[in-house]
Amino acid sequence: MSQHFLLSARARTLSLGQVLRMSNEEAEQAFIRVRWPGGKPICPSCECSIVWDCRKANGTARWRCKACRKSFSITSGTIFAHRKMGLRNYLAAIAIFCNEVKGKSALALSRDLGVQYRTAFVLAHKLRESMASEMKGMKLGGQGETVEIDGMYAGGYVKPANNKENRRDRRLAKNQNGKRKVVVVVRERGGRTLPAVFKTEDAALGWINARVARDTRLMADEAPSWNDLAARYQVERINHQEAYSLAGGIYTNNAKSFFSRVRRGEIGHHHHISGPYLVRYAQESAWREDYRRVDNGRQVDMVSRLAMACRPSVDWSGYWQRHIRV
Repeated sequence: MSQHFLLSARARTLSLGQVLRMSNEEAEQAFIRVRWPGGKPICPSCECSIVWDCRKANGTARWRCKACRKSFSITSGTIFAHRKMGLRNYLAAIAIFCNEVKGKSALALSRDLGVQYRTAFVLAHKLRESMASEMKGMKLGGQGETVEIDGMYAGGYVKPANNKENRRDRRLAKNQNGKRKVVVVVRERGGRTLPAVFKTEDAALGWINARVARDTRLMADEAPSWNDLAARYQVERINHQEAYSLAGGIYTNNAKSFFSRVRRGEIGHHHHISGPYLVRYAQESAWREDYRRVDNGRQVDMVSRLAMACRPSVDWSGYWQRHIRV
């Protein structure tokens, strides 16, 4: 029997010890190579390449642009703008975050980095936002491609009454609290995974039409929400009360695999992923699912590049200091 990829040496190309043994200068050079492939800083404001070094007295790397006269650092204009920690800590945070298969809780990250829970909470969400930036404008499917679609409801838990006679059927809308949402995923076989969050599965039809090419073969379950897709796509249906897969490749097991990762992350790490942050957790799980066969060294490099390419977060920049909000 062949060895699982995650158990093989090919999956381990970077250790946390290697990151922690880096000097501050080595961490700086690592981020410089990621942000500026040529190794020469470029002004993020006017993109002028003529800059001179004006390092701070405390040793923090900083440059000044000849054209616009603005000063900038390695993280200026990125999602890590207004940072307080050293660059080695950010690199360690990315390594810790990528090494987890199902996700990393903010509480565990705060203990690993020795920072407050609030700092770790915002940092983890910035990393999720960086991962999600890769999915902007993404379209799946096409001629000869097969895409699976499915939905997973999350949040809106209603605690049952203590006495049996006082309990109500929590499946009925009148007995719910209105906080329940559905994560809808479209997953191309042999390709990428794209999730989104809606109030109901019916509300996702317009989004599916915009993100999936018209000449795509769709796989869906027996839910009536997907009936209208037959007017635009070739839709194959499977009733999970009768079978999980049928001849001809009719199944939605890849979409179910994604939902399994989301649920395991919720149960084992986060415990509560509903509400306005649900879409970020879903996008993080999609990124992890798509790159599950990539070694952790390349994963750290990919997330670092995405973070350096992202603009300052609208949601999380100065989240605890409102006067810094973008």
